Amino acid sequence: MGHGTRSKKGAEEAKEFLGRVIARVDAPIQEISFLELTEPYIPEGFGRCVAKGATEITVVPIFLLTAGHIKEDIPEALETLRVKYPDVSVEVAPAFGVQERIVDAISELVKTSIGKVDPVDSVLVVGRGSSDPAIHGAFAEIKAGLEERLGVSRVSVCYLAATTPLFAEGIESISFEADGRVLVVPYLLFAGLLLSEVEREVRKRNRAGQDIVLIEPLSRHGAIQDIVVERASGKEDVRVATVDH
Repeated sequence: MGHGTRSKKGAEEAKEFLGRVIARVDAPIQEISFLELTEPYIPEGFGRCVAKGATEITVVPIFLLTAGHIKEDIPEALETLRVKYPDVSVEVAPAFGVQERIVDAISELVKTSIGKVDPVDSVLVVGRGSSDPAIHGAFAEIKAGLEERLGVSRVSVCYLAATTPLFAEGIESISFEADGRVLVVPYLLFAGLLLSEVEREVRKRNRAGQDIVLIEPLSRHGAIQDIVVERASGKEDVRVATVDH
């Protein structure tokens, strides 16, 4: 189950990713769905599973962090389906959370994109954003993990919506203070309208002569696919679930 996007490119990328996951999961019935903006929606995907004979359904949300969608929107949608299909057992996997290997994956994506990371470089982590205050604690862990792994002079966090500092403020602040390159790390899984905003700003700053680099979305790293496959297969090692710094 993905979030969904108005971006055709982002929706295709998410569906391709989920298709690769399905090919690796040993389950007789598998369907994809999205919370909003992209079809098929949750009731349709769930109904397809039931129509194919499913009596036990494991829902695997493709969400990086626990916030309003995980705590409220998805449970609400599933409760309606539990009432509609009372004989079907439903389990829901948690959001990915802040994991060692996700922070490792970000570090590897950065190094793959630019080669050697210089201590004077700065990193700007760009999150989707949420009104849930727990999101700030999660990004504080991510920030600390990246500081340790990349050894750069500065790691800052900003958000695209719902909380502060917003992206416009974050990129302006880190650009003003930076001594080396600014490495913009979108804490997003796929391309989409949110990432397009970041891409436009980075291109504008490149044209103006700033040494700034946009790193690829997280789904480009194999570790993300591995996490989804393990959750869908019930084989995730819970010991990897927190960042040690």
